[in-house]
Amino acid sequence: MALKQLILTKRIAERKNTLAALTAKGEELTQRRSAINQRGEELTAAVEEITEATSAEDQAAVMAEVDAHVQTDEALTAEEADNERERQAIEREISDMEAELETLNQRATGMPTRCDNKKEMKTVETRKFFGMNTQERDAFFAREDVRGFVTRVRELAGQNRAVTGAELTIPQVILGVMRENVLHYSKLYRHVNVVYVNGTARQIIMGTVPEAVWTEMCANLNELNLTFNDVEVDGYKVGGCIAVCNATLQDSDVALGSEIITALTQAIGIALDKAILYGKGIKMPMGILPRLAQTTKPSDYPANARPWADLSTTNIITIPTSKTGVALFQAIMTASGAAKGKYSRGEKFWAMNETTYTKLVAEAMNINAAGAITAGVNVTMPVIGGALEVLPFIPNNVVIGGYGDLYLLTERAGVTVGMSEHVRFIQDRTVYKATARYDGMPVIPEGFVAIGLEGATPSATAVTFAGDTANP
Repeated sequence: MALKQLILTKRIAERKNTLAALTAKGEELTQRRSAINQRGEELTAAVEEITEATSAEDQAAVMAEVDAHVQTDEALTAEEADNERERQAIEREISDMEAELETLNQRATGMPTRCDNKKEMKTVETRKFFGMNTQERDAFFAREDVRGFVTRVRELAGQNRAVTGAELTIPQVILGVMRENVLHYSKLYRHVNVVYVNGTARQIIMGTVPEAVWTEMCANLNELNLTFNDVEVDGYKVGGCIAVCNATLQDSDVALGSEIITALTQAIGIALDKAILYGKGIKMPMGILPRLAQTTKPSDYPANARPWADLSTTNIITIPTSKTGVALFQAIMTASGAAKGKYSRGEKFWAMNETTYTKLVAEAMNINAAGAITAGVNVTMPVIGGALEVLPFIPNNVVIGGYGDLYLLTERAGVTVGMSEHVRFIQDRTVYKATARYDGMPVIPEGFVAIGLEGATPSATAVTFAGDTANP
């Protein structure tokens, strides 16, 4: 076995040990969550028993226990989110390393590694449910918290009255699946800096590191200036409602869960991608391109934030129509240099639509085989580097990208689902709603660039958002 394969095998084993530890911790957190939920039910009963005859001391004692319970619950929620996030990251690492190892094995043997005696393998097609095989799927829906959630949905669907203010809190395991699919449907989520917070949060940004001063060995030291700035983020709601055929509710648990989770996570993921790139900053995150397009400092720009800079001419760049082939990629590389990565870990992403993507593929094909550019544009941007994401809402000939970790996306806890069978009663449909809360902004805006091909100028207002007709 080659050295690289040995190293990958060892790393995979190490990460699997770490994953096992995180899984064990997850089981411990589940037990703690069960105990906290039970305590919450006890406190709810205690609060309901309070009457006017209850002494002030007894009322104060109960409310003190309630406050302590809320703090414990919030701390556990944060711990659960951290554990789940780390577990998912390690699972992705293992998957990537195993794929790389299989590729190396195939190259070494000259044949698919899973072939037995050179016989053709027969692939049995199995229906996947969010990346789970049949056994994992059945185990998922057999969990007590998941089955409880589905049961509550069905009980509500079968009631002969309106569901007023009865929102369903999604159990932790379903919340994890929703986040996994937001990752799948939101292509930019994995590239930006996601932080989970409960309230208004402040991101501290250190100013440029000053240069030390050379002087004589015994001379006095010069004072250096170091500044700190901050930005504040809050939270805005994104969500909507969908109608599900009542026949679906009468089918298996898998069909019910798939219908709800797929549709709701798709809707949230689409809106999230659009906000990261084109968000207006009013009742939604501030997008990359609208920030780059600002020509004057906003009136509400925070006093403690970094000094505002006009990036509309330096970081929004138009490449003439005459540029093709090598000249085009040279121009793109030059334009990408406007994105400054001194605060970044160095990973870039580039977003464009399908038409622009295929145009770059075609231009890359014009380069001879001995050149540095090849036609393989499906994963990374040629020459420049960085992940390449295709998003249909971006206009033709527009490329937006830069250092993704310089965009701060804050995600709130408490994703909820609600339902009512009476909104579309005559259509025999049950309406479900889903909401999530995010805020975000490019905290280091000079880390991004918008490039227009064939003479196009990227516009911050070229993309519109779904109208808020429910709140005129």
